[in-house]
Amino acid sequence: MTKIWQSIRALLFYSGLILLVLLMTIALCLVAILPFRYRQRCVTFGNKLLMSWLRITCGVKIKIEGLENIPQQACVVLSNHQSTWETFFLQYLFVPASVILKRELLWIPFFGWGLYFMRAIAIKRSNPAGAIRQVLKQGKKRLSQGINVIIFPEGTRVRTPELGAFMTSGAALAKAAGAQILPVRHNAGDYWPAGSWLKTPGTITLAIGPPIETTEGTPRELTEQARQWIGAAV
Repeated sequence: MTKIWQSIRALLFYSGLILLVLLMTIALCLVAILPFRYRQRCVTFGNKLLMSWLRITCGVKIKIEGLENIPQQACVVLSNHQSTWETFFLQYLFVPASVILKRELLWIPFFGWGLYFMRAIAIKRSNPAGAIRQVLKQGKKRLSQGINVIIFPEGTRVRTPELGAFMTSGAALAKAAGAQILPVRHNAGDYWPAGSWLKTPGTITLAIGPPIETTEGTPRELTEQARQWIGAAV
């Protein structure tokens, strides 16, 4: 019976998700000529509604720790990657924000169009050298415009609680731009697991660590510092 009830709740959630993505895409098309910050407010309002719908339909709540650590100036957010949840929520939490993601996501009808309008930095993972150059070039531009850059240094979703290997592109960007690194850890995979459409009721805990200064240390050292904090946080 529990499995059946979970399935019903998940079906309700995804029905609302599809409708919301369609509505937000239409809204983005209507405001496409407006400055980026106005477009992002439109999307993040949709993300806020989505989190409320997730709580109502699936019983998934959110607890945030360390909000006081978010710097006033634009920074590079490094987060672990367990679920689809963080793709939605981190844009809302760190608005204005630009997410680094694989280029193929832009090809998804409606959802990908929304990502394009949100000035996501889409990289081609089959060309690592080109991807790093693109992250540095576009990321520095976003940061100079006061836009946070969100990076999942594991590169792909990791289903286990243990962290995967971290790529150093995020730290390299922060150091090149003279920006701080903000480490973030969450356990969304326990409630919105990758590879499953069912949701488990409970509370996602997201922890925000103290900003890491990038004036000293190599990108690899800075990445390891962020990884150690993320690994011990939740």
